[in-house]
Amino acid sequence: MAERAASGSLLARTNFTLAVSSLLIAVIATGALNVFVIEPISQRSADDAAGLLVLSAQTWVELPPEARPYFELELAESHDLIITGDVRDYSDVLPAAGYFGLLESKLESRLEESVDMQAGEGMIWVKVPMGGQKLQIGFVPTLENIQPLYVGIIIIVLGAGIVFITSLIIVRRIAGPLTYVAERVEAFRGNSDFEPLPETGPRELASLVHNFNTMAQEIGDLLSNRTTLVAGISHDLRTPLTRMRLAVELLPDNVDPNLVARFLRNLEIMDRLIGDALSFARGAQENPQQVDLEQLLSEVVGTFVNPVEYVCVQPEPRQLLLGVSALRRVLQNLLVNGIQHGGSVRLERSGTRLSIIDQGPGIPVDFREQVFQPFFRLDEARSTTTGGSGLGLAIVRQLCQLQGWKVWIESAAGGGTEVVVELRPPEPAGSG
Repeated sequence: MAERAASGSLLARTNFTLAVSSLLIAVIATGALNVFVIEPISQRSADDAAGLLVLSAQTWVELPPEARPYFELELAESHDLIITGDVRDYSDVLPAAGYFGLLESKLESRLEESVDMQAGEGMIWVKVPMGGQKLQIGFVPTLENIQPLYVGIIIIVLGAGIVFITSLIIVRRIAGPLTYVAERVEAFRGNSDFEPLPETGPRELASLVHNFNTMAQEIGDLLSNRTTLVAGISHDLRTPLTRMRLAVELLPDNVDPNLVARFLRNLEIMDRLIGDALSFARGAQENPQQVDLEQLLSEVVGTFVNPVEYVCVQPEPRQLLLGVSALRRVLQNLLVNGIQHGGSVRLERSGTRLSIIDQGPGIPVDFREQVFQPFFRLDEARSTTTGGSGLGLAIVRQLCQLQGWKVWIESAAGGGTEVVVELRPPEPAGSG
């Protein structure tokens, strides 16, 4: 379960993949735009602006003084340039943009000497040496200030947003039906009355659902036939077993008592095995019903001759929909197992979590799954002494699986073993 959660949902993983790919595309597009569009435009714009500034300065120097005011007015109206022979110093910070450095480089290349650029009064001022004197030309930084970073941010944000929304729509159309199918598959417990899933949607999904419906029907029939067979055989064995017990009782008095005792003990073991099989069959076939969990637990604890401590930490929820016979058998098997191997046992409840705690030697971590296998024993001699059939925990695991409950083993806080049963109400048929 933890591995599945860590892997993430199909929607999240697909959106993440598309987001990364869209980010890479946006970065590449921004880089290509800067190299093949913005940079050439900036170079051309700076070169044209430098040419205009140098030409304006040359023309101003060559004009007679009385014609210069008219030329200055023409430059201001046509090109938004201010040219003057009155050179001033400005202390404002020059806008931090690569274009102005490029313009300065173009000017120095044309004039073959250094120029001074300053900012002031909302304009950029360039000191241009021309004809043995220095002129000052001012212009407003508007379209010349190209910002490739802003262009890249716009491309990345808008591109990622479009990709995310598009992928969200597409993936939801795929992940929605898959999520529904996954929930129904997880809720499937091998019941023969399983309601088939609708075989709709894309061809691949419809084929998957069809195969699952077929498999679920076959598994349900197989489990139902197995349960019926086990119940029938176990029930039929009770009659010859009773006859054998009656025959032992009618044996003459001169028969060895030890032999009679061993025979009766074997009959008792056979009867217990048959009882376990019948209990499993009844628990596997029953339908869930509404029950007062607190009352049911008190009744189960009260059936034991040896005292069983019961502690309720959280009594809510009080009413639960569950298989009553299955829960009785699960608790009885676990409590009996705890009494046999731990001496004393305690049942604790916290909501839907039931804990059966004993003070025995405990179960090593490596064997906590194997003990739920049929006929598996940690200690052969101890199991023989206590008379266990080796099916108690196996029946517990199978009944829990059929009812949709979880069961696992932990180490008890004060030593010993804690078997935890987490009750989960079964999903209604057709839900999802």
